Amino acid sequence: MLTKIAVLGIGRVGAAVARTALAAGLDVTVAGSGAAEDIALLAEIVIPGAKVAAAADAVADADLVVVAVPLHKFRSVDPAILAGRIVVDAMNHWAPIDGELREFSDPDVGTSEVVAAYFAEARIVKALNHIGYHEIEEDARRDSADGRRALAYASDDAEAAASVHELLDRFGFDPISAGPLAVGIAFESGTRIFTSRLDAAGMRQALSEAAEDSALAA
Repeated sequence: MLTKIAVLGIGRVGAAVARTALAAGLDVTVAGSGAAEDIALLAEIVIPGAKVAAAADAVADADLVVVAVPLHKFRSVDPAILAGRIVVDAMNHWAPIDGELREFSDPDVGTSEVVAAYFAEARIVKALNHIGYHEIEEDARRDSADGRRALAYASDDAEAAASVHELLDRFGFDPISAGPLAVGIAFESGTRIFTSRLDAAGMRQALSEAAEDSALAA
């Protein structure tokens, strides 16, 4: 059972994830790109209740790590500190912010596959990328299983995927396994899933249709 998570990045997505985790009863430590004292005041204001630490210290005893930095900065995170860790890749490629990143230019390769190659020893799960930062808190339904929004996740690591399934459920969403990490391309920016609010049945249908489209295009 998850008890403690670390969130790397305290922008809008990272802060929303951290607040939602705190509301779900988790112990949360957040980290920015520099020293803990550099973000301590900001964290106190926007994520009250979260601990603040340097990235290496934040992940050291976390059950799960959420990486929520801008995608063009993902290489600023030392892969060594994530070795062996369950890592949620919540990042997206936004050209207006990230620019046209050459390593993410192949339309047949998902961004999380590139991220996983860099964090080669981490246990990567793609999740929390196809929901707006404000919706993470607004759409959470911790008090009821009825009317929950579905969120997909994808991973090549079954145990890591199970932990993220638990996390999404505790956040107040219906977790839906999309399958291997490569399938995560089905809920990246510009896809139907990315731009829709779906329940569990709708998510499974959308994933099935994405798989059919991919097979036809192959």
